[in-house]
Amino acid sequence: MIVDRSKAPDFQIPENISLIPPTKRILANGVPVFYIHTPQIEAIKVEVVTSVNTGLPASKALVPFFTLHMLQEGTKTMRSEELDHFFDHYASEVDVVSNFEQNGLSLLTTRKHFSEVLPLFRSLFTEAVFPEKELSKRKSQKELSISLNKEQTGARANQLYRMGLFGADHPFGFIADEKNVRNVNRQDLEEFYVHHFLARPEIFVTGNLEGNQLDEIEGLFSDLQVIPEGEQMPFHTILTDKRILEPRETSVQASIRLGQHLIPKNHPDYHALTVFNTILGGYFGSRLIKNIREEKGHTYGIYSTIGSLTPSDYWLVMADVQQGYAEEVIEEVYKEIDLLKNYPIDPSEREVIRNYMIGNLLSNFSSPFDLMTRFKNVYHHGLNYSFYEEQLDFIRNFTAEDIMLVGNKYFKRENILEVIVGAV
Repeated sequence: MIVDRSKAPDFQIPENISLIPPTKRILANGVPVFYIHTPQIEAIKVEVVTSVNTGLPASKALVPFFTLHMLQEGTKTMRSEELDHFFDHYASEVDVVSNFEQNGLSLLTTRKHFSEVLPLFRSLFTEAVFPEKELSKRKSQKELSISLNKEQTGARANQLYRMGLFGADHPFGFIADEKNVRNVNRQDLEEFYVHHFLARPEIFVTGNLEGNQLDEIEGLFSDLQVIPEGEQMPFHTILTDKRILEPRETSVQASIRLGQHLIPKNHPDYHALTVFNTILGGYFGSRLIKNIREEKGHTYGIYSTIGSLTPSDYWLVMADVQQGYAEEVIEEVYKEIDLLKNYPIDPSEREVIRNYMIGNLLSNFSSPFDLMTRFKNVYHHGLNYSFYEEQLDFIRNFTAEDIMLVGNKYFKRENILEVIVGAV
């Protein structure tokens, strides 16, 4: 049989997703270890993540940041350049893990070198020394970064969006300045490292490990002095300012951000919201792209996305637009939202969205490491892999009425925060 390579193969929509959940061990100190066995690859990834501490005063809000980013700047037995040389020699990488709710480090290595590099990786959690010289360099870099972010309209709009959505006193809404950097000293880092850093640690392992190698993880991490979980993350504040405007008449553009709080992943409406968002601005063929980029030419790109947090997710539209068009673009966003709320999408658009979202969902499981990432995304919300099975089922079968219903239920103009930074 001769294959006709001039024709693309038919797109096959799977009936379901079959995913094997990770195995779980509990170490003697109560730390959970989740392991996904991947015999098809020799690479091994170990991630040790902890809960972000939210109980620090605002004056010391950057202490966790500097602590985390200086763990590789030297230990009791090795200088930073020696650490770099060691991991390079064994073809291994150590990276920072940092997001709103978790901090930590990840190790990427091979099965061949796993036993050699794991003990040194473990030492970063108990033997870091935070050299003064390296701390001074980090502080200078952070001050420069803060200064640049103030000048860049996009970065500044992101800051003001977070502040408006969560509140200036919330850890997620806090905006650091140069004074906060200068308030950090080496003693702060040492204190945080010993008494606060290892708050509720969890270990995630992916790779082709043998039984004795899993035992090595248990042997090395069972004696970590785990810190009791600190103050609970406060809920976000109620939105008080409908609009935050920071005009810059000399700017050639305006950065706009629109957004609001949504619902947690375990809510029955969640999958419908993801479809609504995708149609609106979640991919390059979205309605916002067609209207504001392709038809009007006011921006190179405009996108909407759903951000993930444990208490509830949040929604965000972002764009950098031409000078003088910020107000028009905002009105066009509301117009597209209203159209989705009040008029059913036609079957051809539904088919495009369905195929795109299914393909995108399946691509999230294209590598063994992706499996652990997807597990973490639902595990921290009290869910499991069935979340993705339900998501696939909803995408395959959603109706135009489902999208209109969820749009009317959650997207109301009076609840949406507007941020503009730049030339209006």
